[in-house]
Amino acid sequence: MSLPFRRLDAILFDLDDTLHDDTFANQSAAHEVAREIAAEHGIDALELKDAYIAQAEGFWERLAGSDLKAKLANLRATLWQAALDSVGAGEVPDLAKRSAARYHAYRAKYYTVFPGAVELLRELRERGVKLGILTNGFSETHREKIALLRLTELFDAIFLADEVGMVKPDPLLFAHACRALGTSPSHAAMVGDRYERDVRGALDAGLFTIWLNVRDERLPPGAQPPDATCGSIGDVGRILLQPAGVS
Repeated sequence: MSLPFRRLDAILFDLDDTLHDDTFANQSAAHEVAREIAAEHGIDALELKDAYIAQAEGFWERLAGSDLKAKLANLRATLWQAALDSVGAGEVPDLAKRSAARYHAYRAKYYTVFPGAVELLRELRERGVKLGILTNGFSETHREKIALLRLTELFDAIFLADEVGMVKPDPLLFAHACRALGTSPSHAAMVGDRYERDVRGALDAGLFTIWLNVRDERLPPGAQPPDATCGSIGDVGRILLQPAGVS
């Protein structure tokens, strides 16, 4: 896929499941917590893990601007409470709160960037491209996550949903990020793994879009296709580093 007639001065990247395997980290941490609770309270660990993952995925899919002022630790405890209730362990005092704290602590040891991601970011910076992270994550946890992944210094700006007061796919969020990086949407690109959140919003704002389709999903019926679709961060690099894309 080439980039005819479009110079890219800035590139925005989603964080989770785009630059690192957040799904693996989340599921691994949830498995650890569920296994401990199962041993303590005699419930099915796999059932509890699956219940929590379903609750968490539902929350992030439904995330709206009205959620941005809440404390993520409290929200996560609510999700664990719902999961515990579903497996019959919801009557234990403070178990949901303790589960949320354990989950947060355990995730950190599974944080690993995708192979080739750091090298791509460094090459883009060497070519003078401005880089931004644009995520629906909360500063309460995502500033720490980005630091643990050792990505902070590779980006010119980091746009977190609760700090900017907007969530993807709001086109105004993409336009805001472009302005902050000193360019316009016509000279910017968005790379992300979620069509509805990352691609649709960026298309509406006028950015070049790269869908990192790590789950091999189908394009929603009737949806405008992205400018490019990739299966790995390496494929993203082969597109962005073409002479027509960045100089």
